[in-house]
Amino acid sequence: MDSDAPISYEMSRRARPRAGGSPEATRRAFNKRFLLDLAEDWQQHGREVFKRVRRESPASYLKVCAMLVPKEVKLEHSTSAIKAMTDEQIEQAIEAIQTMLAARAGEAAKVIEGTAEPAALPAPNELSPEVPLEATLAL
Repeated sequence: MDSDAPISYEMSRRARPRAGGSPEATRRAFNKRFLLDLAEDWQQHGREVFKRVRRESPASYLKVCAMLVPKEVKLEHSTSAIKAMTDEQIEQAIEAIQTMLAARAGEAAKVIEGTAEPAALPAPNELSPEVPLEATLAL
């Protein structure tokens, strides 16, 4: 069906729910009818409405946009693609991932190079001359 073509009466008539049908069939028919009406309305007013809502009610506009983004993404683990990769392709993929992670982390994730220097601590049996024996036992 051409996206600019209007929805015919015959197409919309077929989507009407029949009385006495099962709840699932009625729901499917209602959904189909609703989507056909929505498509027809979009063809007539869609872009203008989006522009007006974006200008006059940005919160509503963003809410609609957020509702269209899936809340969950299902990922399936598959090693067949990795097994088919050459060592060079795997190294390039690792490099690309490291570049993306570095870009995402920004300044907060910079590594500071350096060496640790051992700190001298007093031996366990040595007591400081300024601290009385009673004070160390209280600790």
